[in-house]
Amino acid sequence: MTQGAQGLEQETPLILLREVKNSDLPIFFEQQLDSTANYMAAFTRKDPTDRESFDAHWTKILADETIPIKTILFEGQVAGSILSYIQFGEREVSYWLGKEFWGKGIATKALSEFLAELEERPLHARAAKDNIASIRVLKKCGFVVSGHDQGFANARGQEIEEVIMILE
Repeated sequence: MTQGAQGLEQETPLILLREVKNSDLPIFFEQQLDSTANYMAAFTRKDPTDRESFDAHWTKILADETIPIKTILFEGQVAGSILSYIQFGEREVSYWLGKEFWGKGIATKALSEFLAELEERPLHARAAKDNIASIRVLKKCGFVVSGHDQGFANARGQEIEEVIMILE
């Protein structure tokens, strides 16, 4: 139990990280179709509705042994995924939660557990500058802002500013 802002006790989210199963992929696909989630993530696939492209992407990352990836379970339900990969020569972390799982502390707990499994440091992360919730999750897990960048956000159809964060 944790203390909430008004002193009320709140349950710590019951989450589990496990290996990704093929049966998770249809759920991941449905989760990433949400337009609000895509807008917040910003840097998404060009066409989230393209199932063939989605399947090809997941086949590729699941076959890559350099990419640690887990399914996030919340109370037994597939809530999302979390992974680490090399981008721009640096190891990054990334996560996705279905919109129905937002605001419950799941991302923070999942990222904290995932980081405990990854020994490599430094780790980097990126978030759209206006994705305050994701930036807050990263800060709670020890990441600090290390810079800013511009990039084309498929979900927004334009260049946007992103925050670059690091965990030493």
